[in-house]
Amino acid sequence: MRETKEEKKEFYRKLFALVLPLALQNLMTALVSASDALMLGMLDQSSLSSVSLATQVQFVLNLFYAALTIGTTVLAAQYWGKGDREAVERVLAIALKGSMVISLVFFLAAFFCPHLLMRIFTNDPELIQLGIPYLRIVSWSYLFMGISQIYLCIMKNSGRTMRSTVYGSSAVVLNLLLNTLLIFGFLGFPRMEIAGAALATTIARAVELGLVLMENLRKGQIRIRMKYLREGSPVLQRDFVKYTSPVLANELVWGCGFTMFSVIMGHLGSDAVAANSIANIVKNIISCMCLGIGAGSGILVGNELGRGALERAREYGGRLCRISVAAGAVSGVILLACSPLVQLLAASLSEQAHEYLRVMLLICAYYLIGKAVNSTVVAGIFCAGGDTKFGLLCDAVTMWVIIVPIGMLAAFVWKLPVLAVYFLLNMDEFVKLPAVYRHYKKYRWVRNLTKESQGQ
Repeated sequence: MRETKEEKKEFYRKLFALVLPLALQNLMTALVSASDALMLGMLDQSSLSSVSLATQVQFVLNLFYAALTIGTTVLAAQYWGKGDREAVERVLAIALKGSMVISLVFFLAAFFCPHLLMRIFTNDPELIQLGIPYLRIVSWSYLFMGISQIYLCIMKNSGRTMRSTVYGSSAVVLNLLLNTLLIFGFLGFPRMEIAGAALATTIARAVELGLVLMENLRKGQIRIRMKYLREGSPVLQRDFVKYTSPVLANELVWGCGFTMFSVIMGHLGSDAVAANSIANIVKNIISCMCLGIGAGSGILVGNELGRGALERAREYGGRLCRISVAAGAVSGVILLACSPLVQLLAASLSEQAHEYLRVMLLICAYYLIGKAVNSTVVAGIFCAGGDTKFGLLCDAVTMWVIIVPIGMLAAFVWKLPVLAVYFLLNMDEFVKLPAVYRHYKKYRWVRNLTKESQGQ
């Protein structure tokens, strides 16, 4: 089926209507991490390193949120495309119950056992002690995120992408402002340093939750309904577990593998930790457009599949793949262009850490191409059609059979230089590309997952 010029224009209109708000929200979130690193780096290198390790706990929590939001998008995008509002609200209720339980578990661990959590990531006593108050304070934000992240996801899938971005970005701007005031003690606020960064995050997440709950009161929108929280929805519950479980396993396999990168780097010295922290922040900022395309792909393709327009969804998939390659290449060029500025802003780093950072940024530039493609295809297009098991298998092999073992051997057995270890740890996105391409061409993701009755 050959598309007309008007149909292509409609595709790009819908894509940019999704991608630009999503990319902006990703950017604003990444800027919070950047501001934490920049401001804490102005205090000393140990503050920067300790918080970068402590935030790995939230990174793992975000893996659960990512799985739940992807699982939510798999069903919500297709049912929204079909026009079944009740099914979307039932999906929201199912996802909320799961996220609130997970958030509570992480809150209890971070509040009562911060010392044990910090010891996972480093054996440096100074970094452990600096990270403990951060975890205790920021743990409260986990409870707020358990509700807000799922609701914001539903907003993106029900025609409120821009409003979702405004709410999320407002919380981020507040976080940035509070970071400045509470870390350094400006305008009469107490100088709290690391604790101030944690408190700023917690307050911002509380405000974000408040905005979400206000949005939930609006009439005519997809809302949290107590009756759906109390009632069971056997058909949707079964489908939600079916499509979310592989994604959750995939996120944990990939995320725990990625966390092992921090563990490995964390045992190579404070200079390596500091440089790695900043390199990751820059990489996350520059990759925002790529991640926006990936998230938008899942919604866009899912809507078409839910409508039963399978051939159009297949055409969209191919076009999105090509767009992702271009976006990754452009992102890499932007990162290289920004490298001198990053080095300038990271003035508090030691000379050795500066040298590490310079080369790490070069490695990150090529990494972004693979990241862009895999985010769009595996996390977006495949999941849109319920093809969630492939990502689990692919990441399990890539991370735990290839990358993590090689990284540990390189660091602890072969005693390779820090930058050689870092290069090997950043090969994961390219190692999986041949398998991703082969699986894509099988078109198992071209499926309509919706069912007629969801109220039973």
